[in-house]
Amino acid sequence: MAPEPVQVRVQQAVARTLDKSIDVTGSLDADETVNLSFEIAGRVSRFRVDFGQLVKKGDIIAELDPRDSEWALERAKANVSQLAARLGMKKWDDPYPTSTAAIRQAQANLEDAKSKYDSAAKLVQSGDISKERAVELQKTLQARQAMIDATNDELNMMIAQLRAQKADLEIATKRLSDNVIRAPFDGGISAKLVSPGQYIKENTAVATLVKTSPLRLRVEIPETYSALIRPGSVVTFTTDAAPGKEFNASIQKLNPSFDSKNRTLLAESKIPASDPRLRPGTFVQVKLVTQRAEQVVMVPKQAIYSVAGLSKVYVVRNGKAVEVKIPPAAEIDGWAEAPAGTIQPGDSIAVSNLLNLVNGVSVKTL
Repeated sequence: MAPEPVQVRVQQAVARTLDKSIDVTGSLDADETVNLSFEIAGRVSRFRVDFGQLVKKGDIIAELDPRDSEWALERAKANVSQLAARLGMKKWDDPYPTSTAAIRQAQANLEDAKSKYDSAAKLVQSGDISKERAVELQKTLQARQAMIDATNDELNMMIAQLRAQKADLEIATKRLSDNVIRAPFDGGISAKLVSPGQYIKENTAVATLVKTSPLRLRVEIPETYSALIRPGSVVTFTTDAAPGKEFNASIQKLNPSFDSKNRTLLAESKIPASDPRLRPGTFVQVKLVTQRAEQVVMVPKQAIYSVAGLSKVYVVRNGKAVEVKIPPAAEIDGWAEAPAGTIQPGDSIAVSNLLNLVNGVSVKTL
C-alpha cells in the first residue's frame, strides 16, 4: 500500500528585477596623515594645539625658541649691508655696480700714464727725451693697466661675496621661519608628541595631523568578483557608529595588482565626511553592486529548510517534491534569490510541513 502523500501549502515563485551585489567589509581611512616636525633643532617654547583639536591650513601648531635664529638673521643682515656699502650700494638689493671709486681712480691714473707715454714716444723720435725715460713711462703705463685689471677683479670678487652673503641671509630668514610649524591642510590633531620646554633634534615628530574630510573608503574585493568591479561601480555601506544609516559612494580607484596573501583587490572611493560619526579608522559593512537590473527568480523565505549547514527548498512538480539547494543569497522583504536555471517563475514551492519532505516524496497541495 502506497504511503499517504504529504500535505503541504505552496506559494508561487516570482520573477523580480534586482541589482546584483556582494557584501564585503571595508574601512574608512584618513585622506592624509602626516607627522609634523621642525627642520631645525631647538627648545619648544609654545604648543598651540592639543589632542583632538581641529585646525585650519596655516594655523600655527608649535614654536621653537627663536632667539638663536634671530641673532643669526641680524648677523647675516649686517654682513650683507657692510659688503653692499663697500660696493657703494645705498641698499643691498640695488643693482650691482659696474664701477667703484678704486676703479675710477685707477682709470684716471691709466689715462694719465697713457698720455705721458704717448708724448714721450714722439719726443724719443725727435731726440728731445731719452729712450730710458720712454721705457720708464711705458712700464708705468703697464702698471696702471694691471691696476685696472686688479680693481675689476676685486669688484667681481666683492659681488660674488655679496651674492654668497645674500644666500646666507635667505637661509637665516628661512631658519627663523622654521621655528614655527603650520598646518599644511585642514584636519585634526590625533597625537601630541612633545611638550613646551622640551629640547628636540631636527625632524623629530611633534604632532600627528589627520585630514578628516574627505575620507577614503577602502574595500578588499575577493578575486572571484574582481572582474565585475570597475571605476563607477556603486557602493553602499553601513557602520555600527551610525546605526540605521546607509551611506552611498562609487568606486573611483582600483589597485593595479592583487594582494598576494589573501588574493583580494583593493578598491577605493573618496567620500565627504558629511556625518560627524564617520571618522578615520571606522569599520564598515559594504554592499557592492556588480550588475544592475538583473532578472532573478525569488522564492518565499519561509520555504527554505536548513540543516547541517545546507539550505534547500522543495518544488512541487507532478505531485512530487523536488529538492533544490539554495546557496546563501540576497533576501528582500521575505523573499530569497534562487540559483539561476533551477526554478521558474510560477513554480509551486512548498512552504509548510518541510520536516516531512524528502526528494521525490508524493505531496498533496492544500
